[in-house]
This record gives sequence, C-alpha cells and structure tokens, in this order.
Amino acid sequence: MPAITVEDIHKRYGATVAVDSLSLTVEPGEIIGVLGRNGAGKTTVVETIAGLRRPDRGQVRVLGLDPWRDRARLRQVLGVQLQSAALHAALTVRELVRLYRSFYADGADPDELIDLLGLADRRDTRFEKLSGGQQQRLSIALALVGNPRVALLDELSTGLDPQARRRIWAVVGQLRDDGVTVLLVSHLMEEVERLCDRVALIDRGRLIALDSPAGLIARAGRIAADTGTAAPCTTLDDAFLTLTGQPLRTARDSEEEPW
Repeated sequence: MPAITVEDIHKRYGATVAVDSLSLTVEPGEIIGVLGRNGAGKTTVVETIAGLRRPDRGQVRVLGLDPWRDRARLRQVLGVQLQSAALHAALTVRELVRLYRSFYADGADPDELIDLLGLADRRDTRFEKLSGGQQQRLSIALALVGNPRVALLDELSTGLDPQARRRIWAVVGQLRDDGVTVLLVSHLMEEVERLCDRVALIDRGRLIALDSPAGLIARAGRIAADTGTAAPCTTLDDAFLTLTGQPLRTARDSEEEPW
C-alpha cells in the first residue's frame, strides 16, 4: 500500500484555482520533494494531505486513512511541520516538546530530540524568546516527537544557518533509514538534490513532472536540445527554469500566497 495517495484533487479559492486535478503517489520509506513557484499550490497540497483543508473534489489517503474521516487515527502516524507555527509563547522548548509527546501513545524521548535538533542550550527558553531558526527547529521537533510513519515538512530549513541546515538534513536522512516516508516542500535545490528520491514539480496547481533529480535534469536537457536553447541544462535549477519557464523564486517572495 502506498504511504500517500492523492487522486485528482481540485481546490479553488474564489476565482483562483490553487490545485487543478492533481494526482500523486508516494511509496513507503520514500523522500519526495515538492517544487514550485510561489502560489503554485504546494501548501494547499500539503495541508490537504494533512487534513487541514478539504478538497473540492478528489480524495487523499495516508497509510490507507482518510485525513477527515480517520483524523484521530491519522494523528498517531503523521507528523506535520508547516511554514509558520502558532505556539504558546510563554511555554519553554522542553515544555512544548513534552506537551506534544503526551498526545501520542508512543513517541520519541523529548530531551533526546531536543539535543538531536541542537536546542539543548535553549530547552528552558520560552518560545517567544527563540530566534526564527530556533523556532523552526522546534517545529520540526514537534512534528517528529510522535515517531511518525509519514512526515510532511514544509520549507524544512527556512531561516536556518548552514550548520543547522546540515544537522536537519542528517535528521531527515535518518528518517529515511528508519523507513519513514517524507514529503518535503523546499525552495533549496541543494536540499532537494541531497535528500529526495523523486521530485514533484507543480506549476499553476498541476503536476507537470515527477522524476528523480537526475531524471528531471536529463528531461530538461532534452527539451533544451530539441528547442535549440543555447544554455546547457546541468543543474536542478536549470531544469526547473526549463520545465516551467520561470525562476523558482519571484520578486514577491515576501508576499507568498496562502496556497
């Protein structure tokens, strides 16, 4: 049974189609990256899989569970880290991780997870006093404290310095070794190339390509050759530009749409 099955989901916000008949299957133990420009529909896809949004049509299954009908059961096997977290500002790192651990029948040791994510020296610091990068690492800890079988990680390393980023990459690599399925939304090509087995390329709410990083580069290279494009296609960044016709980030990075 696939870890994640998305079948023909469609989601509209008013006159805007955020996700347009998108289907995707993620196998157990696979790390799949999701790439797309701002407003391409990535966040809506993640939130639909997590059961935070209901599609206008289509269906989603996570380990065979319906995110809406089987919400309580899904919470025990799914970990979710979103771009922004609304956490109690006065609670400390240790208090928050222990609180989230209490939601699960089985889970990780809170103190070990805090150490693993490089927050040992901030364990008694209130959430409101953490830097943006520290809050990000805490959000990852909260997503993983239940020892999930599937993890949804949206902009995993946003705001992290290079050392912290590599620490998080090592954690995600260990998830793969442990057989955890990961769906990773990212703008960092190095992160996607390093971590992901396959990459789903989303543009205007549609899945336009799904392949390994090397496969996407090769596909884009063939398109460039067929169309007589002079510039070689040797990186995932080149592939993204060739396949979508647009750079990954735009001038509106700081005003990203909620879908």
